[in-house]
Amino acid sequence: MRNKYKVALFRLNLLIVAGLLGYQAATVAHPIDAGLLGLATVWLVVSTLLLEFSHRRHAYRPWLMVPSILLASLLTLSPAQNSEWLWVWPCLLLLPQNQWMLVLNICLAGFSWWWLLGTLSLHHWLFAGAILSIFILLAVAHSLPITQRQRSFLQRARLAPGLPLWPLAQLERDLPRETSRATRDGVHTELVLVQTSPLHLWPLAHHLCKLIHRFENVYHLNGRTLGMILTSTTSQHAQQRRNDMLEALDHPVTVRVAQLSGLNSLTQALAALDKQAPSTHVVEGGA
Repeated sequence: MRNKYKVALFRLNLLIVAGLLGYQAATVAHPIDAGLLGLATVWLVVSTLLLEFSHRRHAYRPWLMVPSILLASLLTLSPAQNSEWLWVWPCLLLLPQNQWMLVLNICLAGFSWWWLLGTLSLHHWLFAGAILSIFILLAVAHSLPITQRQRSFLQRARLAPGLPLWPLAQLERDLPRETSRATRDGVHTELVLVQTSPLHLWPLAHHLCKLIHRFENVYHLNGRTLGMILTSTTSQHAQQRRNDMLEALDHPVTVRVAQLSGLNSLTQALAALDKQAPSTHVVEGGA
């Protein structure tokens, strides 16, 4: 199934859940519970709107702290009325997330379970703790290093549905192939490194993906840097393309260019870019 259909289906699911939570917020008797459920509804609606570019990158943002905090608050402030919400924790624990986020969710889940000690009977409380512990172990196992085949598959995955945006590992695989192709076909092929602020990185990536040719790609190299392998007929044509791209950008960037035939090391090129003074002037040269 193509990514754009998965995103559309995911957005529909989020809207359905938001509608159910909104209905429960409107019918619940306690004002505190209604407020927390209402905030969860707003969070789901906003999350749905944020999926327009890419649903994958939001899985690794602190934005996902919001439902965890709301769930812990719901169980802490009204444990007697909301003890069944304890079983939402396994759903949150099994979502893709950073290590620090997993640790936070485990701590909040354990605290929520401990807080129900005075609400549930002892044997129900112990049984709930045992089941919750099993789900925590599953979540930890799910976050452990995966097989090399799965890792290779994820490294090849596009970072945004429908856009030619790829990770650093893909650029490392593409560089030798594109260098050989440029020598064989006699075309001018160069690596363009573009650095900007973390705040502007993803909008810039989205914009660059629209400016390149269909057979070219954009690569996400780190939290501030993007890369492109541009193919042109001559060096003059390549320079004109770069100038047109820079004029079309809305945010300040630092640019370094290296012809693939003169590129010795991608790592050294990135290090040289980091040392380069912020400027609209394009620096040319391999590393």
